[in-house]
Amino acid sequence: MPPKAVHSTSASPANAFTSLWRAYNDNTSNRLKFIDAFLFFLMLSGIVQFAYCVLVSNFPYNAFLAGFASTVGQFVLAASLRSQVNPDNKDEFKDVSPERAFADFALGSIVLHFFVYNFLG
Repeated sequence: MPPKAVHSTSASPANAFTSLWRAYNDNTSNRLKFIDAFLFFLMLSGIVQFAYCVLVSNFPYNAFLAGFASTVGQFVLAASLRSQVNPDNKDEFKDVSPERAFADFALGSIVLHFFVYNFLG
């Protein structure tokens, strides 16, 4: 008779996801959770724009490019903001205060959207 397989319940994907989610909720500040929610929204927005372009129509194409570039650019700026305000990264960003990081994010967003608006025509 073959030996019975031993299944470890702690190694299942559902338990791993639950453990990851609990650690994220317990160890992440509300400021970073808010930025993460914004990043998730930007990712979904870019996916919807790309899917619409592929499945429905890409007319006018410059509007799709401007919207998608705006989404991707804003995602990059927000990811940079998240890395700069994360307390775990204080050693890398010694000279950057959270207020300075947000000011850089805001100014970068204004410049990005100025170019996107001009690209639309």
